[in-house]
Amino acid sequence: MNPRQVLAVASECAPLVKTGGLADVVGALPAALAPLGWETRVLLPGYRAVLGALKRTRTLATIPSLLGHKARILAATVGELALLVLDAPTLYDRDGSPYLDAQGKDWHDNDLRFAALSKAAALVAGGAVKGWMPDLVHLHDWQAGLTPVYMAQDGVSLPSLMTIHNIAFHGLTAASRMEALELDRAGFTLDGFEYYGHVSALKAGLTGARAITTVSPTYAQELMTPEFGMGLDGVIRARADDLHGILNGIDTSVWNPATDQAIRPFSGPGGKAANKRDLRAEFGLAKARGPLCVVVSRLSGQKGLDLLLEALPTLIAGGGQVALLGSGDRRLENAWLAAAAAHPGMVGVRIGYDEALSHRMYAGGDAVLVPSRFEPCGLTQLYGLRYGALPVVARTGGLADTVIHANAAALSVGCATGITHAPDSIPALKAALARLCGLFSERPTYQRLQRNAMKHPVGWEASAPLYARLYARLADARTEAA
Repeated sequence: MNPRQVLAVASECAPLVKTGGLADVVGALPAALAPLGWETRVLLPGYRAVLGALKRTRTLATIPSLLGHKARILAATVGELALLVLDAPTLYDRDGSPYLDAQGKDWHDNDLRFAALSKAAALVAGGAVKGWMPDLVHLHDWQAGLTPVYMAQDGVSLPSLMTIHNIAFHGLTAASRMEALELDRAGFTLDGFEYYGHVSALKAGLTGARAITTVSPTYAQELMTPEFGMGLDGVIRARADDLHGILNGIDTSVWNPATDQAIRPFSGPGGKAANKRDLRAEFGLAKARGPLCVVVSRLSGQKGLDLLLEALPTLIAGGGQVALLGSGDRRLENAWLAAAAAHPGMVGVRIGYDEALSHRMYAGGDAVLVPSRFEPCGLTQLYGLRYGALPVVARTGGLADTVIHANAAALSVGCATGITHAPDSIPALKAALARLCGLFSERPTYQRLQRNAMKHPVGWEASAPLYARLYARLADARTEAA
């Protein structure tokens, strides 16, 4: 039986372009779905870095005017990953990140850049690539959110699935931009893509897709509340029957401490010692009696790293250390650099992102700290589990779904894998850090926790079949309707 076809649409995809966990999911899910009978092609913007990394491409379609810009759709492969690359130089051939210019500000034309991605997706769904037609379109976050609108405008009836990776980002633009974006004003309604007088690309996807998924069961429930729904909780509640919380996984072939060439490979907690020595040297940290904690994160209010600064004295008093890798909010960057200066040998900071360094941090860390105020899924704690760096996480979203708290009951039956605490609470975070230091001082207990963590399932084995069944249900419903 021939595999069924999926068009995935996303603004980033590992290993080519990555700013966060979205890229890892988009890059890993196709391989997990392939044995289940679903073959995926990922439509990705042709950023300068993406095109520069591709060894060979071929043109599948030429688009004379894509929202006013010349474009081509190119085919390429990276390993086993099949790509459709939207080559539109006036939109994507520039320095900077996918979303920000060299000054760290949003590109002035981000609405147009990602509307063009959505429009191209609709064209592919309508048959623009000769000899290939998807059975389903899978959209990732607001950057792909306008796709169902363009599909409807073009009379394309393929089912679409919208995945919310982070509802905090809506992709808003002024209503006056509808003409430039070639959006039919008939869709600018409360039940369409209108959001308080603006166009919301995310809302367009939420109202236009046949089904909605998000990246953990707990986050799916949280999204239906005003506290977490970011102004779209009413939209989510209205579509509750179409909402599915499917937990993210990680690529366990890439994230494998036994074979990882970026580290000193190991297969159990005892093998982490050499990596810990290397990590301390790399960050200029001294020997200490407490745990070496790592943070690999965007520096933003969502991630709760301002709370961690407030709780830092508790960790240091317990003999703990922090090695932090991240970038984002300049005030947080400066605050963490100041903390490193104030606590030499106990706090080390690298501003920026380095994929290989992140592997070394999980390998050398005793614990990974994720004090997020909210967290749709989080992959950081999954990498920590895989590498025996015990997660200390806020009890929210996917963090709550993936870490088993080391309370007395969990310790007694041998299932604990980390420490959880109430989100957005400095006292709770301080208590969790004190608990971490206490457990670390009990070495046999701590190593049992690390062994539990390293055995905990973190791949796609459970979640990929859920996606496959949902895909089949959507695609089969269309076939039956036809």
